[in-house]
Amino acid sequence: MSIWVIFKLLGSLALLMFGMKSMSEALQKMAGPQLRHVLGAMTTNRFTGLLTGMFVTASVQSSTATTVMTVSFVNAGLLTLAQAISVIMGANIGTTLTAWIMAAGTSFDISVLVYPGFFVGIILIYLKKRRYIGDFLFGLAFLLLGLTTLKSTGMEMDLGHNVAVVNFFKSFNPDSFLTTLIFLVLGGIMTFCVQSSAAVMAITMLLCATGAMPIYQGIALVLGENIGTTITSNLAAMSANAQARRAALAHMFFNVFGVIWILMVFHPFIDTVISIVDYVGGASGKDMSHMNSNDKLTFILAAFHTCFNVINAGILIWFIPQIEKFVCWVIKPKKQDEEEDFRLHFITAGFMKTPELSVLEAQKEIRAFGERMQRMFSMVQDLLNESSTATSSKKNGKNVEEFNRLFSRIEKYESISDNMELEIAKYLESVSDAHLSDDTKAKIRAMLREVSELESIGDACYNMARTINRKFSDKRDHFNEKQYGHLHQMMQLTEQALTQMNLLMGGRKDSYDVNRTFNIENEINNYRNQLKAQNIIDVNNHEYTYAEGTIYIDLVNECEKLGDYVVNVVEARMGLRFR
Repeated sequence: MSIWVIFKLLGSLALLMFGMKSMSEALQKMAGPQLRHVLGAMTTNRFTGLLTGMFVTASVQSSTATTVMTVSFVNAGLLTLAQAISVIMGANIGTTLTAWIMAAGTSFDISVLVYPGFFVGIILIYLKKRRYIGDFLFGLAFLLLGLTTLKSTGMEMDLGHNVAVVNFFKSFNPDSFLTTLIFLVLGGIMTFCVQSSAAVMAITMLLCATGAMPIYQGIALVLGENIGTTITSNLAAMSANAQARRAALAHMFFNVFGVIWILMVFHPFIDTVISIVDYVGGASGKDMSHMNSNDKLTFILAAFHTCFNVINAGILIWFIPQIEKFVCWVIKPKKQDEEEDFRLHFITAGFMKTPELSVLEAQKEIRAFGERMQRMFSMVQDLLNESSTATSSKKNGKNVEEFNRLFSRIEKYESISDNMELEIAKYLESVSDAHLSDDTKAKIRAMLREVSELESIGDACYNMARTINRKFSDKRDHFNEKQYGHLHQMMQLTEQALTQMNLLMGGRKDSYDVNRTFNIENEINNYRNQLKAQNIIDVNNHEYTYAEGTIYIDLVNECEKLGDYVVNVVEARMGLRFR
């Protein structure tokens, strides 16, 4: 076997994998939002969840994309873990469509479709409005070119008459259970190493179509691929939150259970699939005898893959509550104060393989960022209350200890906000390097603006905390009751602005009235102006010192700045320009 032939084999596999990736990404760009809405709306019970998983996976040609969407909905509370398990079961069935495409590619001459696909695809890409369809056609053409090249390379290699290859496979007893286990493990290892079940399926079909490998050993490889692809997702989900790890474990449990029962009826089941393929071929008027028996093996592999997943889902769909309890028992949430530790809840490096869907995860992370900043502002209000209590009752050890504890927490939150901004922005920048739709690019620009403004909210909170700390530490500067009352009223208006912001971040922007935020901002601005004017009068009337008045107005101004940052976040989320 020459080096040139080996490179042709590897190159054709690379074309196939690139084609699948391009098709999947193009389909997600075309139908991503609609598919997300379908996934959220059509999972009312386990059966609709299974059908939805099938439909979405067959549409985007990626079970990974469906799994990622499903986990994101679980994290957001839109789907229960039980519903997610049914969707993942459906995704396993939907992904078998890939095997049928490959079977057609290795058994029929599809080369005539390749170059027209490239030609029409490039025209649509330059039309811009139809460029996603063009991207899809390019991906499909690359996939077909990869299959065509793989088929011709297999014929060139003539593996069916290669004595060394044939003897290698003949050295395994096809009736031995040990042989089945060996090839099952080999399929899992190959899928894990290549990181693509489609590539391993193509290799399996090539070996069977050339007559080098018996069908029983080929099917054992297919079973191994089913397990290998779940190992990848489980390793990737190790750094994710508990729900993501549970969903990945449920996926593995689903496939491992299927492999266990299929091994008990291995040969009879395969013989049944072979007879079904022969019967369907004859009943549809297609005399399959014109194919040589090796060509027909690719359809048998595809039929087995589909039958196996359909029957497995049909068995396990009745035991979803038990599967949910099992994965929850195995994977327990980490016991830690997540509010006091910097940890991104939704963004997990490596787990997100689909850029269009990664934006969903980042949006939820930004929502958590906004909620955390509102909690930080609540701590600032508690700090002001603590300083007021200490002033009225004279400072004692308990007051000072509680004040210092609150101030330390605010300092920690300020550090967390800096880290969250950097990590989310870095993640969004890495996502933006991929080929994205214009809508998604606009979303990423808006989200980068949101995280910057949210970090500014954290800075404003910290500035207020430092100002209160400076006042608390100085024995001479104290606010009077009227000043405390005005500050509390100003902070209540700011709290309302933050609440409205987080309502928008957690809901749909088409149902949000942006005028609420603008009205609160106007109230904050007017009240700030009123307090500044009154402050000058009070200082002139010697109601308090100039130093006390300066600290007091610093806090008022920081509240007003915080309100501006809130408005900027709302404008970014609503897609409005800077006013």
